[in-house]
Amino acid sequence: MHDETATPERIRATLAGHLARARDRSRALTECVDDRDLIAQHSPLMSPLVWDLAHIGNQEELWLVRDVGGRAPLRRDIDDLYDAFQHARSARPSLPLLDPGEARGYVGQVREMTWDVLDRSPLAGRRLERDGFAFAMIAQHEQQHDETMLATHQLRSGTPVLTAAPAPGAVVDVAGEVTLPGGEFELGTSTHPWALDNERPAHRVSLPPFVIDAAPVTNARYLEFIADGGYDRPELWSTRGWAHRSDESLEAPQFWERDTSGTWWRRVFGVMTPVNPRQPVTHVCYFEAQAFARWAGGRLPTEAEWEFAARWDPATGRSRRFPWGDAEPTAEHANLGQRHLEPAEVGAYPGGASPSGVHQLIGDVWEWTSSDFRPYPGFAAFPYREYSEVFFGGDYRVLRGGSFGTDPVVCRSTFRNWDHPIRRQIFAGFRCARDV
Repeated sequence: MHDETATPERIRATLAGHLARARDRSRALTECVDDRDLIAQHSPLMSPLVWDLAHIGNQEELWLVRDVGGRAPLRRDIDDLYDAFQHARSARPSLPLLDPGEARGYVGQVREMTWDVLDRSPLAGRRLERDGFAFAMIAQHEQQHDETMLATHQLRSGTPVLTAAPAPGAVVDVAGEVTLPGGEFELGTSTHPWALDNERPAHRVSLPPFVIDAAPVTNARYLEFIADGGYDRPELWSTRGWAHRSDESLEAPQFWERDTSGTWWRRVFGVMTPVNPRQPVTHVCYFEAQAFARWAGGRLPTEAEWEFAARWDPATGRSRRFPWGDAEPTAEHANLGQRHLEPAEVGAYPGGASPSGVHQLIGDVWEWTSSDFRPYPGFAAFPYREYSEVFFGGDYRVLRGGSFGTDPVVCRSTFRNWDHPIRRQIFAGFRCARDV
């Protein structure tokens, strides 16, 4: 919600809806498997699903029950266990974690207390409560972990357990590039009440003209890169990228397999399916995206260029909230919220295109940018350093736009995701840019 005239009652109802939707998704992602699957570590890159579940409850208790609500701790004894900075993901299975029944009971108790806190909060006063920020932060936190749990399901072996309606097929033809004029515009936000600290403050930046792909790079185009020896040509890769490609023997996106006839298949939540040439490529790391861009005669966009493409309105010259305008995303605009279990084909969301003709900037796949994860000028950590500040200056690249697994409460054109350039388990693709 971004309506400055909204009453506390409307804000409270909206927040309740976001919290309930997040919890429904958390349940769906954890109740579709048995307890053995919940406590298993399906990849050293990921936590056991039961850790994510209890961590969701612990963050909610810390911020909403204890801080906003002023209530006594429910389970102070587990704070360290579910502090993401205390234990590496690979070490979490060895911790004395809550078992699945205890975890479900705990998050349920916390949520019952949260409803009471939400009913009583004035949604005003100190910054943490103003416009319901703390409640929105927790809804976003849970949805971010839900997307992480969805990625864990993709890494999981065994009988497929997730189902969803198929993503829509292509509606309009989208190809080629779009030239954007650049100029001064406002990057980030200082007005969205639920924006997180690294999106702030809004500030003016100046960009030269540039060209950007009208759509994310498709599987068809990526197959051309593979067929042209893209994984065997060191001149296309950065020094670090080529070393990583060689060390890991990369030859295709993660979860792709080629059969004896030369046909490529992709594993999607345990189901093998032929690679769809019209879908955006996904499960590629930054280095793969960078190599493809060089092969294609371009580069990856900066995050400022990406946000300009997503927010700049040529009619008014101002920065809008989304490519299509200021209205919240709907099913007509973007592939979000795990409605489907895969990216939609390019051209499936013409209602979400920018006025300049750039499509599918929101949803489907996170898009790698060339930008390091850095603070904006005037950045101030809020409400805690560990959300953003401790990651600045590390080996992280910014991703933009959200994926099919990202919930609308998280997905803003100003939202900044980040990860190591070697990561492929996330639902990430890319589009290319170049100088004019």
